Amino acid sequence: MAVAALLLLALAAVYAAVVLYVYARQAQLLYQPHASGRTSSCTPRAIGLDFEDLRIRTPDGTSLHAWLVPAGGGRPLVLFCHGNAGNIEDRLDTVRILHELGLAVLIFDYRGYGLSTGRPSERGTYQDAEAVWAYLVEERGYAPQEIVLFGRSLGAAVAAHLAQDVRPAALIVEAAFASLPEVAAHHFWYLPVRRLTRFRYSTLEYIRCVDAPTLVIHSSEDDVVPIEQGRKVFDQAKGPKRFLLILGSHSEGLQASGTRYTEGLRRFLSWALEPAAAGGADARLRARILGESE
Repeated sequence: MAVAALLLLALAAVYAAVVLYVYARQAQLLYQPHASGRTSSCTPRAIGLDFEDLRIRTPDGTSLHAWLVPAGGGRPLVLFCHGNAGNIEDRLDTVRILHELGLAVLIFDYRGYGLSTGRPSERGTYQDAEAVWAYLVEERGYAPQEIVLFGRSLGAAVAAHLAQDVRPAALIVEAAFASLPEVAAHHFWYLPVRRLTRFRYSTLEYIRCVDAPTLVIHSSEDDVVPIEQGRKVFDQAKGPKRFLLILGSHSEGLQASGTRYTEGLRRFLSWALEPAAAGGADARLRARILGESE
């Protein structure tokens, strides 16, 4: 009995140590900016695209590094919010595809990522996206109806959070989780992560307040964010909406899906943007009536 009691005590101590470690280190586990990316070595020029190298200042004094890749007509523009790991140098495939669809692209690094200053935080990522939006509207002269918000993984929550207030032309979320505690509970089912986590990133909550045409992209093979999470996000999306089912793992859906991905984007953008471009309430109403899942 004494041996069994000691064994249980040891297991309880190990479990408690794991819980404390996860609680104390959750910011480091979530935000993975890859410090090696702080020396710029790869830019859109590597894939044959001209770009502007930008510094965008946030209200709290953080300096964000961003690239603005123009398109032939200049508009519309995609404001892209990336995921929790890596930086803008890792998203050149996304920039290339969006450019090939005739879209200008502004992609930026959150505070503490890439060449941006500061340290990442949940509120900080929201503030960063808000500052980039303000830069586009106030300094570059873009109208909200000319800007498509696109967020992937953690960036989906950031983009949906911004879309609540700014009324973009459209919202695209890819590999979106319902909330960070919910997806964490899927992976760490043996820990009380719903109580432990200090981060919310509640895509589900934010998307309920977005009126813009919305595209939810998710892979049935996503190994990080199960497709059930994407379905929940789609079900709660308030605006006219479509769902694009793709292939591949969490980080390789774009490459694995090929034309399914690009043509899905093309069809959605044509559907979402052309009625808005025509102008008037009747055009917007038609977009809402047509907003069915594919």
